Amino acid sequence: MKNVTSKYLLVGLLLVVVVAAVLLWPREAGLTFTAGTYEASAMGFNADIRVEVVVDRTAIKSIRVVEHRESPLIADVALLRIPAAVVAGQTVAVDAVAGATVTSRGLLTAITDALTKAGGNLALLQTRPAAGPPPQGQLTERRADVVVIGGGGAGLAAAVEAHQNGATVIVLEKMPRIGGNTIISGGAFNAVEERRQKAQGIEDSVERHFTQTYEGGDRRGNPELIRILVENAAGAVKWLEELGMKFQERVFTVPGGMWARAIRPEMPLGTGFIDTLGAYIEREEGIEVLLETTATELILEGGRVVGVKTTTAAGPLTVRANNAVIIATGGFGANVEMRDKVNTVWPTLTSIKTTNHPGATGDGIRMAEVVGARVVGLEQIQLLPLGDPRSGSLAGSIGRSVDTTIYVNKEGQRFVNEGARRDVMTMALMQQRDAILWEVVDRDSYPTGDTRNNFDETIDTLVTQGRAFRADSLEELARLIGVNPANLVQTVAEFNAAVDRKGGDAFGRTLFGDKIDTAPFYAASRAPTVHHTMGGIEINARAEVINQNGQPIAGLFAAGEVTGGIHGSNRLGGNALPDTIVFGRIAGRNAAAARR
Repeated sequence: MKNVTSKYLLVGLLLVVVVAAVLLWPREAGLTFTAGTYEASAMGFNADIRVEVVVDRTAIKSIRVVEHRESPLIADVALLRIPAAVVAGQTVAVDAVAGATVTSRGLLTAITDALTKAGGNLALLQTRPAAGPPPQGQLTERRADVVVIGGGGAGLAAAVEAHQNGATVIVLEKMPRIGGNTIISGGAFNAVEERRQKAQGIEDSVERHFTQTYEGGDRRGNPELIRILVENAAGAVKWLEELGMKFQERVFTVPGGMWARAIRPEMPLGTGFIDTLGAYIEREEGIEVLLETTATELILEGGRVVGVKTTTAAGPLTVRANNAVIIATGGFGANVEMRDKVNTVWPTLTSIKTTNHPGATGDGIRMAEVVGARVVGLEQIQLLPLGDPRSGSLAGSIGRSVDTTIYVNKEGQRFVNEGARRDVMTMALMQQRDAILWEVVDRDSYPTGDTRNNFDETIDTLVTQGRAFRADSLEELARLIGVNPANLVQTVAEFNAAVDRKGGDAFGRTLFGDKIDTAPFYAASRAPTVHHTMGGIEINARAEVINQNGQPIAGLFAAGEVTGGIHGSNRLGGNALPDTIVFGRIAGRNAAAARR
């Protein structure tokens, strides 16, 4: 009896062990899959991201992005880094890439779905692996003639110009990619260029550009800096072309630009600027970019800025400048707390989305103030009426040129001069129901389905994604977008009559192109979005940073949206990119010559 009891106890114990092993197998033994190749897709920023995941019985072997429509350069880091991190860590618990968070989340969702199809244990897939030991032997100090904080358009222009003037250069960029706001801009570049403009019968002058910039900012901009901007814009185009950048020949009027003097790069968005400047940096010796390196403090010795303290994943790093430091960190459009603190112009900005990249948080302004810099016009924050209602991005806008586009409200009626200043248009939109407008264009803007908007998206893609609507009649378009058909038909008829008259518009519009009278008709919804911060660090004509006493701070320069005093209370559309290139070059040239 005793032996029988012992046998049953042993069998029972073995059963318990077997059951426990089965229940605990996935966690104790690690991931298991059904070996094979699996596909899945999920929505990214622009469209679905489709991935192909290969697994064997116990491991994720490879991940390939099969198809995507994410913006070039902007999303590239995420599309490369995230699949590699998932394979390396055998986990989907990896961080989104700063500056491409929507792309990152869509990509991770697609990868997770594919691994779930393969039978992967979701709980284990979402477990973050233990951190490895910190890197050893990290350098704690670097040195160059010129140190540039910020790898956007202004920072890279400054770096290239400084290098062309004989300086060694280190660029510090806190994001995992270069580009800043420049790379996600629409690419419009204002410049008075006689050859391009005269070919289209456009009369213009540097003086007109000056007057429109100065008066468009309510005469609050520094006339000396404005003069430098408008007189050097065409030269900046030539400099970029000499570096290999290509621009389209056709000149257009960008929203809020006030005149047909904007030229567009051949590459989409602002990628051409960054690609051109980045290519120079890659091929030249003595100039480099340190990514994911966050500047935290300017080093001030004997009244002169001599370097920058930074943080990196490997620890603190000090970068010293033999000659000078240039701040080119951009504005603070993505810093809601800072926007709210300085805002005295708009009813509220707290819930307003932004076109800016996540790194536009005002770091450079803060660092400059600590060493005594004077800031001007921080309350002057520009909003656009043309943001994506979901993301705040300018992507999805179907207006290709002001002269062929109208804006209607939810009643199907126009409410503003589409060629007015950006602040005027946005304030008018805020007074409309739900602060939503519809851009309306016709076949003249999109002669074929693969015609692209200013953000490199085809109209067919936008319609397929439900971000734009297409119809063969205005009545049908009105029903698709939920506005009164009779109102829309009458609105368009009145606009077309003004086109015929070349004036006499009820809203004072003066920019007219083709009538909106040829099917198919298109519409896309837009909302207010924070676009540009006109205030910032005060500089002089040499791009030197000015202190509280009105004197230059030795060894410190600034350029781009981080500066204030150029655009006044309102920036003309198309003036931001010449600002970054013109003053970036000035800062780079003078920083290279700022010998101690």
